[in-house]
Amino acid sequence: MSQQWQERNRPARLERRYEFADYQSLRDFLDRAADVSEREGLYPDMGFGRDYVNVTIHADEQSNEVGEQQHRLAAEYDALLEEQGTH
Repeated sequence: MSQQWQERNRPARLERRYEFADYQSLRDFLDRAADVSEREGLYPDMGFGRDYVNVTIHADEQSNEVGEQQHRLAAEYDALLEEQGTH
């Protein structure tokens, strides 16, 4: 089961793992997440395997805190997941 977003310090970031039923569902999510990242101008670190993706959204370089823009991106990724019906 996927976890919720975790806010971390040093460096400031949000982290979450999403799990999928199959590779095609994962690929669909990654493609849609890429579109959201382009629109928002934020490019998180993503590491993935056959049925999961780990996402790390870093705070702005000049900030020690995760800001509104990073939280908005996290919420948009969650919305993509809900649209897919995957947890």
